Amino acid sequence: MTRHRARRVAAAVCLVAALLAASACSPPSPSPAPSRAVPTVGPSPVVSSPSADSAAWWRAGEVSTLATGLAAPWSVVPLDGGGALISQRDDGVIRELTADGELRTAGTVDGVVSGGESGLHGLALHVEDDEPLLYAYFGAQDDNRVVRMPLLGARGALELGAPEVVLDGIPRASTHDGGRLAFGPDGYLYVATGDAQQRDAAQDPGALGGKILRVTPTGDPAPGNPWGNAAWSMGHRNVQGIAWTADGRMWASEFGQDAWDELNLIEPGANYGWPSVEGIAGEEGFADPVVAWTTDEASPSGIAARGGTVFLAGLRGERLWAVDTRDGGIIGEPVAALTGEQGRLRDVVAVGDGSLWLLTNNTDGRGSPRPEDDLLLRVALVPAA
Repeated sequence: MTRHRARRVAAAVCLVAALLAASACSPPSPSPAPSRAVPTVGPSPVVSSPSADSAAWWRAGEVSTLATGLAAPWSVVPLDGGGALISQRDDGVIRELTADGELRTAGTVDGVVSGGESGLHGLALHVEDDEPLLYAYFGAQDDNRVVRMPLLGARGALELGAPEVVLDGIPRASTHDGGRLAFGPDGYLYVATGDAQQRDAAQDPGALGGKILRVTPTGDPAPGNPWGNAAWSMGHRNVQGIAWTADGRMWASEFGQDAWDELNLIEPGANYGWPSVEGIAGEEGFADPVVAWTTDEASPSGIAARGGTVFLAGLRGERLWAVDTRDGGIIGEPVAALTGEQGRLRDVVAVGDGSLWLLTNNTDGRGSPRPEDDLLLRVALVPAA
């Protein structure tokens, strides 16, 4: 059988702006196409050995708990100086973790209709005219869409203002809904979508499904997009993670189908092959993944980057992968941490203090023998040896 390939508060403005500045990196620079190499642990093209500058790459260290009692959380946005906003997929609620460690409800996103894998997904923060705006990706009655809402009130008592639709008409289904949001180093909003079980849409540059989209903060196609519309890359099955390493390169995680999950180096206009291929295929016209794992080792959702290391949160794999990168390839082999210790891992973000924050996802009805609440964890990082 052919195998297919399978994120107004005057008092808060400075805090949000500082967060965005801390997460920004240098503008993207041209990079080579992903290497095609003989499969090793999963197909993983390897470039030269690690250099003496090991501080460019990082490993998971001590783990501590920041919050408990979350229900199917999907996305976490740290707030500079402490605290965070967290989306809950199934009830459409956004929780605020206060600076003193308390959880409270900031509000419920209007229009969320949960079902299957769809619901309230990715969050992103952006400041416009000194006003902090919270962006959210969610499943509505007939589509997936992105809205933005003013963030009102003081820290520790944040509330959501009225939503404004930024982008709608993204196909929705019970599975393959994508959902990650991120503002890139260029200031544009990147939106990860799935094929929503419409496989051919991934190969149609005019369709919103099966893409990474790049739009302005108000939802218009960003200048310089390869097809003149919202699409930035195509041929995706289900992207749920986006991050940029310190060299400005963009990376995305992707759920596979029968054989391989993927970490892809994202280039504008590149075609990542779905539904024609899965994993490293070496076929003309398709960009191969930089790393591929069997689906039981990964099923990656959120990703984060510090320096040259990309971290992937694994759902079915129940582990945190660290992938060291340089010049668009990888250094050595991927390294797994926390394997089986916290169950399913949904999101991971880099925080201004140099650590990672990690969401578990054990309360979504998939039968995981874990406690009936989910956690927000802090993972200290140490330089790779």
